[in-house]
Amino acid sequence: MRGTAILSVLIALFANAATAFPAYGSLAGLTKEQLDEVLPTLEIRELTSPPGPLNDTSAKLVNDKAHPWMPVAPADIRGPCPGLNTLASHGWLPRNGIASPSEIITAVQEGFNMENSLAVFITYAAHLVDGNVLTDQLSIGVKTALTGPTPPAPAIVGGLNTHAVFEGDTSMTRGDFFFGNNHDFNETLFDEFVDFSNRFGGGKYNLTVASEFRWKRIQDSIATNPTFSFVSPRYFTAYAESTFPINFFIDGRQHDGQLDLTVARGFFQNSSMPDDFYRANGTRATAGINVVAAAHPIQPGTNVGGVNNYVVDPMSANFNTFCLLYENFVNNTVKGLYPNPTGALLQALNTNLDFFFSGISDTGCTQVFPYGK
Repeated sequence: MRGTAILSVLIALFANAATAFPAYGSLAGLTKEQLDEVLPTLEIRELTSPPGPLNDTSAKLVNDKAHPWMPVAPADIRGPCPGLNTLASHGWLPRNGIASPSEIITAVQEGFNMENSLAVFITYAAHLVDGNVLTDQLSIGVKTALTGPTPPAPAIVGGLNTHAVFEGDTSMTRGDFFFGNNHDFNETLFDEFVDFSNRFGGGKYNLTVASEFRWKRIQDSIATNPTFSFVSPRYFTAYAESTFPINFFIDGRQHDGQLDLTVARGFFQNSSMPDDFYRANGTRATAGINVVAAAHPIQPGTNVGGVNNYVVDPMSANFNTFCLLYENFVNNTVKGLYPNPTGALLQALNTNLDFFFSGISDTGCTQVFPYGK
């Protein structure tokens, strides 16, 4: 459980008085006593509205002289998202991996031509759970801090590490949370990615491959992970993850929807764009997601009581109930992590929830207010 995990981390952090709470550290799940300790140490920033759409959405060179690839420095942070890792390694995001939501929205638009409303929605979803809503900072990965009694024990602090929200089971190139390392590139899984691309895509990754490999990864997790969870919001992000490489990792001058495997490895493993890489021509969102989902339909669910016992969860949102995804995320996930916020924290949460909803305000969903208007 997220609350238990964050509590363990904070106990370790507070056990070492020399360890300062990081400005990007999430406040989600902290007790009132812990918040009382942490909040006075933070520099609260004035929150500004997220950036709007780009004026120029044409294909353009993005691996340019102003954004060269650089290797990850020892203090830099990377995480489970190859796209954000790559943007940081090319300097479209701060290279240390710590950014504001506005910086992330700008980067995914400028670097990949991601559609503005999608960029706003997913960035603030991640920020509300994994970022610091008071300092307006979010880490794109996790950082190991040495804390606790002698000898110091490692604790994971901050970043896109809330399991089954942004990061989740059945990733294409990262292991399931149950098996330990769910953030680093997994060569075995990428070898399967290549194998499926050769078998179903003629040596390229495309929507046909995405459909088959997504289904294979789901079946693998059902068969091997006793805690496998495939409910909203991970249910949505898993399918989006399968299509993102096609939408964002293919050169904008190429129009066949076929991702070269060497290029794919560059993004997934090395966080690098190929030489002379152009972003997509025109904005991109989640094109192809319905194709992948329809190829092997499965409803949201979890393994119950062990492996090979996948049980459908009727309470989870699915592709027919998108507004339920939003409502559950706000009323259950966010409210569960911040049950009784007050003062500046309450104000910051409400402002960030407004920004989050602005990404889907034209979808017909009705805004909900977990803490009142």
